[in-house]
Amino acid sequence: MKQTFSLIALIAAFPAFAEDARELDAHEHGVGTLNIAIDGTTVAMGIEAPGADIVGFEYAAESDADLAAIDAAVATLGAPLDLFVMSDAANCSLVEAEAALEGEDGHDDHADEEHDDHSDEAGHTEFHAEYTLTCDNPDALTEITFAYFEAFPNAQGVEVQMITTTGAQAFEVTRDAPVLDLGR
Repeated sequence: MKQTFSLIALIAAFPAFAEDARELDAHEHGVGTLNIAIDGTTVAMGIEAPGADIVGFEYAAESDADLAAIDAAVATLGAPLDLFVMSDAANCSLVEAEAALEGEDGHDDHADEEHDDHSDEAGHTEFHAEYTLTCDNPDALTEITFAYFEAFPNAQGVEVQMITTTGAQAFEVTRDAPVLDLGR
């Protein structure tokens, strides 16, 4: 458990690495951010993506269709190995996944079951998800295929920051080139 905590602390520190690429708390439509920390057999991941990329809107959901779209998106984001397909030889499995929609002020818009309380809010919403995986053979994790783009048609790119025991790297994965080569 201590190992997972240190990885989560690393993921929380990623915004400092990405300051020159993205303004803090700002987002660009079409572009999400994925942070990956690999330590031994544990892989921690955290993704942030604008609501427009994931469900096609950023306003406070009011209609049943909008609420259903959010529920479906949270469920899809809760299955990271379907979105970020790891090399088979790495033999990765999901330990924990958590996904939610958060509003501009940082609170969880969707965890509250009282959706009407949010109907007057305007502004930007983002989906956030955090994952913990275990990979039996992490050295075989040579690429990640982003099926994420198939699941979310409005997403155009993902800025990836990865940290391992050998250092930090940054990548950009796009809809047109959806495979991240980790060069391992």
